[in-house]
Amino acid sequence: MQSGDSIATEKKSKSSAKLAVAKNREMSDGSPVATEEKSSGVVLVVDDEPTIVEAITYSLRQQGYEPLSAGDADTARTLLREKRPDLLILDVMLPSGSGFDICRLLRQNGDMIPILMLTARVAENDRVQGLEIGADDYLVKPFSMRELMARVKALLRRGSPATALNALPSSQTITSSRLGLVIDPERREATLREEPMTLSRKEFDLLMILVSYPGRVFDRQTLLDRVWGEDAYVDDRTVDVHIRWLREKIEPEASKPQYLLTVRGVGYKFQG
Repeated sequence: MQSGDSIATEKKSKSSAKLAVAKNREMSDGSPVATEEKSSGVVLVVDDEPTIVEAITYSLRQQGYEPLSAGDADTARTLLREKRPDLLILDVMLPSGSGFDICRLLRQNGDMIPILMLTARVAENDRVQGLEIGADDYLVKPFSMRELMARVKALLRRGSPATALNALPSSQTITSSRLGLVIDPERREATLREEPMTLSRKEFDLLMILVSYPGRVFDRQTLLDRVWGEDAYVDDRTVDVHIRWLREKIEPEASKPQYLLTVRGVGYKFQG
């Protein structure tokens, strides 16, 4: 593993822009990204700032990932179609489109690739918007490369179907006769009043856990740990967003829920 000094030495003959990239590769405490545990997977980095793209792809490669990059929305869409990456690191502000547009289109087409959004915006509503349209996580610039790599690892790990299934309670069919809901964990299918439901992976897992334990109150952190994984770097607001989506799909009137209930100050429960 290279030290911060050796990286700087290698870059000495290059431009000041390259030196800035080298500094970005180091953590706020002066140490470079740890590389002892190698990982794998194809990661697409979409950002219109070349120094940020270079720093991220360098760190990804050091960690064992295969990085791809795009500097605008059109190129990103092409790579997503042709290369099918395992993870998308997506900046919000892009030429020829926006990260929000790309994220929204992927989710509308049923593509559940893990998405980590990067944004220089600090307003809460911008972060919430990303989660609401289907992003899995977000990171505000400027960020620590160590934290970014940790989030990448967590997203790829919990994106595995096997990991998700290990967090779930039972392989038997789960039903709610009052609601007319039937969940088949092995086939990962759900029907509501005999009609197939269209659920994202996280929506399915979240609904299955709540319906499996009717009346039990789950706090947000427990649901995050069970569905997203204990090592996930995800805001607990993510749970609120997914609960709202589920209510829109199963409740007669989403604004007045009868089944997915909020327990104020604690979390959520299924009343079946």
